[in-house]
Amino acid sequence: MTGSKSAPTGLLARLLPGRSIKRRMVLVFLLLAVALAGVFIVGAQRAFTLGWREAARPVLMDYVDRLAADVTGQGEGTPSVERAQVLVKRLPLTVRIEGPAISWLSHPDQPGPGWAGQRRARDRGWDQEQWGGDKDWERMLQRRTADGHVITFGLNEAAFERRQRHFGVALVALLLITLSAYLYVRHLLRPLDDIRAGAQRFGAGDFAQPIPVRHPGRPDELGQLAVTVNTMGHDIHQMLEAKRALLLAISHELRSPITRARLHAELLPEEGEAAGQRQALLGDLQEMATLVSDLLESERLSGGHAVLSREPVDLPGLARDVVQELGARHPRAAEVVVRAGVDLAAVSVDRARVRLLLRNLVDNALRHGGEALQPPELHLSRTSQGVRIEVRDHGPGVPEAQLDQLAQAFYRPDSARTRAAGGVGLGLYLCRLVAQAHGGRLVLSNAQPGLRVQAELPMA
Repeated sequence: MTGSKSAPTGLLARLLPGRSIKRRMVLVFLLLAVALAGVFIVGAQRAFTLGWREAARPVLMDYVDRLAADVTGQGEGTPSVERAQVLVKRLPLTVRIEGPAISWLSHPDQPGPGWAGQRRARDRGWDQEQWGGDKDWERMLQRRTADGHVITFGLNEAAFERRQRHFGVALVALLLITLSAYLYVRHLLRPLDDIRAGAQRFGAGDFAQPIPVRHPGRPDELGQLAVTVNTMGHDIHQMLEAKRALLLAISHELRSPITRARLHAELLPEEGEAAGQRQALLGDLQEMATLVSDLLESERLSGGHAVLSREPVDLPGLARDVVQELGARHPRAAEVVVRAGVDLAAVSVDRARVRLLLRNLVDNALRHGGEALQPPELHLSRTSQGVRIEVRDHGPGVPEAQLDQLAQAFYRPDSARTRAAGGVGLGLYLCRLVAQAHGGRLVLSNAQPGLRVQAELPMA
């Protein structure tokens, strides 16, 4: 029942004008048209009411006198049915003659002289005060002859039988005008859709396709906005490329000196006073070599140049190997709890990059939750679309405001600024890139206590 109610509610929310500038503009046009029509109708009625007393009523009364004279032969005798029939054929009128000698009705199929009758006026709820203040229309439209006959004139309603069709035509025309206004507004605001799609591409790192500009020679306001956004995207692309080139240059240039320094450090004596310095130097050099490798890998993954080498991988076995390797750096690595589902015999992933993801996730958990009573936990499970890798520590966690930035390059929370605890800020960033390279995502949340990191990897 809840789902059946939420679907119409969501559809109604999408149709509300507040969610679309196009619909709001069309609604403004419609309201303006209705307001103008209302002002015109009210003004026309007021003008007719004021003009009725001064001009229209005398003209109508004089016209009725002339009609009566035509029927009676210039008022000299008894009304003539033949002359009345000729008048009815020539004009859209109804004529009723009642008297001692003649009782005749030109249109017996109609209940009376239409709009002139007091009874029909009351039945229809007309406010006769609006029509010049005349309360007795029958007296205005009736003439009495000298021999006692009463001639009553009215409009022939059969002449207006097509007014309903005219109303339908007017309604269709109004709908067509509204549709044309909507299509025109949609055409005018179509560049907004292009600007939105372009901004989404730029946000995803795709700067190859700029936002199309309508009438580049003489762009309108939306065209100028598209040009501005394209310029901004071009500048951002250049800055990102310069940053990437700098990182690549530094990484490549550092590899050779680090290799030579490591070779010289290996030549130092393993015993004596220099043994401690040798081990410290080798550790620093290894950390620098790992940093250079991470920088190169991050460039390959973020630049879209990485090609995944998928192969069937025993994910639980790979996770245990990673935990065992981390034992040389973290004394509590052996305490990491690894829980895997029974349906994870072999999954198709890139072994090297998933190893990097597991290493960074567990290393991060050991860094920030190593002093907690409970050791970090590593959970491996299968989902409907792939596999989920979840690592949780029981440390102090991360402030909620910093969760969205935690997987950015070189970002470290304020509580992890020391080199021993915080690293350089590339671990979770590489994890996010590995998950995205597999078509998945990385989700970070506070577990209270501790931090929970989930990597969801869809299967190919």
